[in-house]
Amino acid sequence: MNPTTTVITGIGELTTNTDEFGTLHDAALVLEGEWVRWVGPASAAPDADHHLDVHGRAVLPGWVDSHTHLVFAGDRTAEFGARMRGVPYSAGGIRTTVEATRAADDQVLAATLHRLRAEALHQGTTYMETKTGYGLTVADEKRCAALAAEVADEVTFLGAHVVPAEYTAEEYVDLVCGPMLDAVVDHVRWIDVFCETGAFDAEQSARVLAAGRAKGLGLRVHGNQLGYGPGVQLAVEYGAASVDHCTHLTDDDVEALAASTTIATLLPACDLSTRQPLAQARRLLDAGARIALATNANPGSSYTTSMAFCVSTAVLQMRLSVDEAIWAATAGGALALGRDLSADGAVGVIRPGARADLHILDAPSAVHLAYRPGVPLTWAVWHRGVPAVVGY
Repeated sequence: MNPTTTVITGIGELTTNTDEFGTLHDAALVLEGEWVRWVGPASAAPDADHHLDVHGRAVLPGWVDSHTHLVFAGDRTAEFGARMRGVPYSAGGIRTTVEATRAADDQVLAATLHRLRAEALHQGTTYMETKTGYGLTVADEKRCAALAAEVADEVTFLGAHVVPAEYTAEEYVDLVCGPMLDAVVDHVRWIDVFCETGAFDAEQSARVLAAGRAKGLGLRVHGNQLGYGPGVQLAVEYGAASVDHCTHLTDDDVEALAASTTIATLLPACDLSTRQPLAQARRLLDAGARIALATNANPGSSYTTSMAFCVSTAVLQMRLSVDEAIWAATAGGALALGRDLSADGAVGVIRPGARADLHILDAPSAVHLAYRPGVPLTWAVWHRGVPAVVGY
């Protein structure tokens, strides 16, 4: 039996993120099962089993959120309140969540995972990465990885988040690179390390990346969040898919990113929540680097799943155009997760052969995401060719 087809017409503005189609007006799409099968003008749309007229609304690819921390328990509102009164953010606050996560059972952790994934989907996020990193024992990291793999599209092992109080740094790196990595490897695709003052230095971070690469995992780095440091250069040296935060960059860091395939993933909601400077998105793009936008959803430094908030912030405060911000939050996120935008099953783009992940706005153009900041504009979401959020 052939998959059911659906034609979507009356698209006022269609953002495809492709050179072939660009941005189309008065457009149409044909979906077949999980895939996009046809893109073009509404006047030429072929017949299909079902028909949906979106009456002039804008359609764009579903958001691709390439950096989240959704496996946790506990609450850090007191820490947030203190920060708003002027207490600076430090990596040490992570340990509060570690204690709560270790004490929580699987049902509690799974409930939070499912709640936040559903929350993101209802705001247009159709592809999502999440990390371990709040267990920091072999058993807890393994169960967090297994739970994450049931919910997220991509799972990253972040055993090297901070050093637990019961270990020295060197003892803990040995554990991460050995028994802990062995325990999680079947549940994850990536390995990550927090290369930062208060977490792991360059030598320790390099050991973690090398151990992950030896196990066949892709590489990611948390870098240059709290100050200037070696994270960006290390990520580029090791060919990491992404280096995330990039709040404090030297000219050499920018040049290295521009000359590499490593994506600079910017986390504006985190910068705002920690009262750090916003990452210099304009500087990176003008230098020739590629960027992604992500939420960094986590209980301590960025408790949001709203990619639209990140996009509007990037436009209004980071000097990106709307088109640049949307690309970074869709195609950029896909590249940061090692997804080939030209391959069948691609995410972050709308073209024949791509996955049918659509975000339909209750607005005539994507400009409204920044023009009307904070307004819930999601009208419908199609996830793998199925309506997940229905406004019609």
